[in-house]
Amino acid sequence: MTPQIEKIKKTIEPLRQEIINHKVYSAIKSIEDLKVFMQFHVYAVWDFMSLLKTLQGNLTCTTVPWFPKGAADSRYLINEIVVGEESDIDLNGVRKSHFELYLDAMNQCGADTSKIEIFTDVLKNTGDFNAAFLSSETPKEAKEFVDFTFKIIESGKNYLQSAIFTFGREDLIPGMFISLINEMHKKFPDDIAIFKYYIERHIAIDGDHHSHLAIQMCANLCKDNEQYWKEAEEAVIHSLKHRIELWNGVYRQLK
Repeated sequence: MTPQIEKIKKTIEPLRQEIINHKVYSAIKSIEDLKVFMQFHVYAVWDFMSLLKTLQGNLTCTTVPWFPKGAADSRYLINEIVVGEESDIDLNGVRKSHFELYLDAMNQCGADTSKIEIFTDVLKNTGDFNAAFLSSETPKEAKEFVDFTFKIIESGKNYLQSAIFTFGREDLIPGMFISLINEMHKKFPDDIAIFKYYIERHIAIDGDHHSHLAIQMCANLCKDNEQYWKEAEEAVIHSLKHRIELWNGVYRQLK
């Protein structure tokens, strides 16, 4: 692991701990509370996929005629992550993206998917984020979270995209939340089986295998450019602060 990676990890650790120990987790006491959490969190699941595909578009050739693009090592790293995120398997072995799997989990427990579905439908048809946010009545904190992600996407800087992908989105599920979901599953197996599976896949794939790939990708893109590393660290700090505010929004809604 590079000294720059170690520095970022050390710098963001207080923010990371603030997320892992956020009061929102202890406020989730029922399936109704979990539904509220999911209705906010689903926006982060969706824009993660957009960030992922932006990186794939920037680091590999996705157009025809095909020509070699960038470093083969970076191509491998992002393509390996895309396979797991965009075409994983559900409980029945059916291929699905993690976003589609999350929607299945929401539907199973009765969470409202109408806002995120209106948001994606309007955005698909118009390309207008403001119209999509307004039409779907997206929660303010979720809107600001997505806005920041797309600010980084639109920067065109793959080293920043890689940084928030690597340090702003992975390895942030605390043990207390996992225990809570396991306890709920014992009581209501028909309601949250898919969500429990989603969490388990996230830990097994995203938090383990993919996190190592993403760290290597970030190191490859920043290289020895100290300006890149400085910008990357600042972007990650902002990303984590937006995550905290997203959780604050869920907490305020629950209370």
